[in-house]
Parts: sequence; structure tokens; C-alpha cells
Amino acid sequence: MFSKTNDNSVMNLKEVETIVGPSVKVKGDFHCGGNIIVEGEVEGSLICGNMLQIKNGSKISADVSAKEAVIGGEVNGDIKVNGYLEITETAKILGDVEAGIISIAKGAFFNGNCSMTKDRQSNGKEEKKTAERGEQ
Repeated sequence: MFSKTNDNSVMNLKEVETIVGPSVKVKGDFHCGGNIIVEGEVEGSLICGNMLQIKNGSKISADVSAKEAVIGGEVNGDIKVNGYLEITETAKILGDVEAGIISIAKGAFFNGNCSMTKDRQSNGKEEKKTAERGEQ
């Protein structure tokens, strides 16, 4: 799902359930079980059951929750991602971030706290203990 296409998008448009276009402004609680691309504005809360892509130029004034996400726009709110979170060089985040795996590109703006989810932390501790004992 993270393979890049020719237009630097991370999702194939056939996989996308919802696109919030650049001229669209959503106010309220926005919930979607599938993949979402946001190019416009969202105020309230944004909950995505799968892959979320917030494009450069978009403005989110909401708490965000997703299975996986790529952030390239502006987010003013907390972000919680169960799996992989990519923060691109064009991102501006004002809020706390929690993710299983995180990547922050050079040039991204991030002002908040960052934490790894408990599941990811416990897996890392178990792997370290196993390596120290020489087990496989």
C-alpha cells in the first residue's frame, strides 16, 4: 500500500474510498473505514479505519486516528496511528503523536510529544531479551 506512484502519491486511486478535495471543508466528526486522501480542510475529528494520506496544502484542525498514515499537510491536533506513520518534509504538526513506527523527514515541522505504542515497545523488549540470551 505504501508503494509510490508517478505523482508521488502513496496509494493507488483504486484503493481509495474517500477523497476530500482541495476545495472541500468538512466540519464535524469524520469517520471512514477505508482509505482516505485529504487535500482540503477538516475540523472536528478524523478517524480512518485503514490508510490516511494528508496531502501538502491541506489543513486539519482535528484529532486524527488511523491504522497507517502519511502526513504532508498541516495538522493542529493529536495524531494516533496504530502502525506506520510517515511525516513528510512538507508536514506541519502542532500536537502530540503516538505511533507504532514513525518516520520524520528532514524539513518537517513538529511541535508536540512523540510516543511509541505499547505493543511496539513490548515487542522490542522481547526481541532484545531474546538476542541477549542468544536465542532465535
